[in-house]
Amino acid sequence: MWAQRRLRYLREHRPILYANLKTSGKLRSHLADVEEQANALFLRLVKDCAASEGITEQLKAEKPMEWVQRMNALWAAVTETVNAEVIFV
Repeated sequence: MWAQRRLRYLREHRPILYANLKTSGKLRSHLADVEEQANALFLRLVKDCAASEGITEQLKAEKPMEWVQRMNALWAAVTETVNAEVIFV
C-alpha cells in the first residue's frame, strides 16, 4: 500500500527522481525500503497513540462501537502522519 502511494507520488510530483531511480535500477529497492519504513512507523504510531488515548482491549470488549470509531479516527490521523513523513517527501 505504502509503496504504491510512493510510486504514484514520484510519477506525478517528482518525475526526475522517478526517472533516475528507474533508469538506475533502484526503483524496486527504493519502494521496498519505503514500504518497510512506512509500515514500521504506522504500526509504532498506532500502538503508541492508542495507548496514550486509552484505546484498550478492555474498551474493545465493553464498547466495541466506540472502539471502532476511535480506532478509525486514529488510523486516519496516523496515515496522514506517515504520508507526510515518509511518502510525500
